[in-house]
Amino acid sequence: MITYHGNCHCGAVIFTFRSETIRSGLRCNCSICVRKGALMSTEYFGPDRFTRVSGEENLALYRFGDRLVNHYFCRHCGIYPFHEAVECPGHYRVNLGCVAELDVAMLEVAWIDGRAF
Repeated sequence: MITYHGNCHCGAVIFTFRSETIRSGLRCNCSICVRKGALMSTEYFGPDRFTRVSGEENLALYRFGDRLVNHYFCRHCGIYPFHEAVECPGHYRVNLGCVAELDVAMLEVAWIDGRAF
């Protein structure tokens, strides 16, 4: 397992997570994901693998539609660093563009049909 380090653009929100080597990410066709344009992790990371290091007070929450996901973004720079599954509190999918160790242009991309949820 590798410890990855992530943050929003301005550095007000910092997090880490542990994962096997990341070689791919997900894009979603739901209305919010298309507008965000983020490349997400292929899996959710649970409390044993994901840590909000600092900046909790800098996070804002947005929920829409089916309310299945808590979308977090930085109040200062507006970047979406991760989202949380409502049905599994403490389980986060990460915006891979916020991860220092990754070059998202080099990752394989798969699509999920979020419009169908």
